[in-house]
Amino acid sequence: MTCFSKTSSSGSSSRSPSAPRRRPALRTWDKLFWVSAHRFRGDWRWHLLLVRPETVIRWHRQGWRLYWRWRSSTRLGRPRLTSEVRELIATMADQNPLWGTERIRGELLKLGLVVSARSIRRYRRRRCPRTPSQSWRTFLINHAGAIWAADLFVIQTLGFKTLYVLFFIAHDRRELLHFQVTSHPAAAWTWRQVIEATAWGRLPRFLIHDRDRVWGGDIAARRGAIGIKSVTTPIRAPNANSIAERVVGSLRRECLDHVIILGERHLSTVLAEFAAYYNHDRPHRTLGLETPLSRVRSYSGEVRTRPILGGLHHAYERAA
Repeated sequence: MTCFSKTSSSGSSSRSPSAPRRRPALRTWDKLFWVSAHRFRGDWRWHLLLVRPETVIRWHRQGWRLYWRWRSSTRLGRPRLTSEVRELIATMADQNPLWGTERIRGELLKLGLVVSARSIRRYRRRRCPRTPSQSWRTFLINHAGAIWAADLFVIQTLGFKTLYVLFFIAHDRRELLHFQVTSHPAAAWTWRQVIEATAWGRLPRFLIHDRDRVWGGDIAARRGAIGIKSVTTPIRAPNANSIAERVVGSLRRECLDHVIILGERHLSTVLAEFAAYYNHDRPHRTLGLETPLSRVRSYSGEVRTRPILGGLHHAYERAA
C-alpha cells in the first residue's frame, strides 16, 4: 500500500528547501481510517510505505521498460539469420569486391542457404565508393615472377662515414640479385647498377623502388628502352615495397648490427658473404622454409658445419 501524506497549503508553498521537515498533519478522516485499519488488520504497519512522487514515476518507467522488453522478445515476422550466415555474407563481400548482392545470393543458394537480397544488403559491410580494383597484394602475387624490388639504405662506419647500399631482389624466390656500395650515390651510378643487375638478358618487367633522387634524371626513359617498367611507391606507403623493406631489416638484424664496418671494401666483403648465405643456405618462411636458390642436397652422410661471418651464423649440410 502506498500513501502520500498531505501538508498544509501554507507550509508547502512558503517553506524553503533548507528548512527542516515538519511532521505531516493528519485530518479527522485520516485518523478514523487508520483506527479502522488497526482494528481489522493488525499487520497494517508492514504495508505502510511513505514514498515521494518521483519514486513512483521511476517505478512506473521501469515497469514500462520491462513490459516492452517482454513484448519485444516475441518472435514476429521472418526468422533472423544466424551469426554464421551473417559472417559468411560479410566474408564473401570482403573477399570479392566485384560481386554484387545477387551474385552473393547465388553463391548462398549453391550452399543451400536461402537469403533475401534485402538481408544481404543489410549485412554486407559498407565500403567507400570507389572504382573496383584489385588489391596491391593481389597484384604482387599475380606478377611476382616479373617483379624486382630495389632499395637504398645507409650504414655508418667506424670513422663515422656514411655508406650507401643499393640492392635488387626478385619477388618470386626472394633472391638477392645484385648489391653495390658507394659513399656518393648519384643517378649515373644507379643506372650503372641497373645495367650490372640485368646482365645476361635477365630482365624484370616491373621494378619497384622508392621516390629518391638517385632514380631521377633520364633513368626512367632508359629503363623503358630496355623493357623495364618503373613502379614508384606512393608517399608514406612502406608496404608498397614491403619485400625490400623486410630484406633491409634482415640485413641489419642478422648481419650489420653485429659488425663494425671499417670502410667500403669491408662492407662489400661482409655483404657478399651474407648474400651467398642468404641465397643458398638460409631458409625463408615465405618459401615454405626453402632457400631462394634450390640445389641438389644429400640426405645421408655425416653432417658438416660451415661458419658464416666468423661464426655469426652456421650452414649445415651432409657430406657427399
